[in-house]
Amino acid sequence: MGPSVPQHRNKELEKEIERRKDKPSLDVSEYNLNDKDMEIVAYYVLRNNTAITGLYLHKNQIGAIGAQYLANGLRDNKTITELILVINQIGDTGAQYIADALRANDTLTNLDLGSNQIGDVGAQYLANLLRDNKTLTWLDLCSNEIGNIGAQHLANGLIHNKTLVRLYLNSNRIGDAGGQNLAASLTDNQILQKLNIFFGNYISSQLKEQLQQKDKRLI
Repeated sequence: MGPSVPQHRNKELEKEIERRKDKPSLDVSEYNLNDKDMEIVAYYVLRNNTAITGLYLHKNQIGAIGAQYLANGLRDNKTITELILVINQIGDTGAQYIADALRANDTLTNLDLGSNQIGDVGAQYLANLLRDNKTLTWLDLCSNEIGNIGAQHLANGLIHNKTLVRLYLNSNRIGDAGGQNLAASLTDNQILQKLNIFFGNYISSQLKEQLQQKDKRLI
């Protein structure tokens, strides 16, 4: 028996979901949504809607608990292909919930977790996702707190990944060591088309030039 109808109510959110229930996308960005509101989204959109394929939730107040509600809904979802969560606060724990749920998901192709306070620990969970997921093609992790250790985890994930074509890591805390590890992973990954790592990180200009000479996919 699946989850029951949420006890928490948000009339504005519920009205918008009802209005868009037969449309291909639901955009509730900047609705000041919180964790409990994600219970509503998970129930009405992820579990009980087959029309909506794009879910846009950027610039809300979604934390780890909200991410857990979304993750539970995503686990068996067969319709959502794009999830945009940029500028929330899911953190490492929220990244873990999302990553674990998507490891077996065969529908989602685009995931944006930019500006979500994700650090090296969260990057490790997302690296595990890259190892196992077979459908994700576009992952945005810009403006987080990922450093060299997190970059190493992601590099390890990329070595085994066969589907991702774009990975955005701009404006994190990645230095030369992380940049080198990510670049090295491309030797074993010929699927990835673009890896954005240079803007807003701590990779030296000298190393940037060297890496780009070896692989034009690094930008």
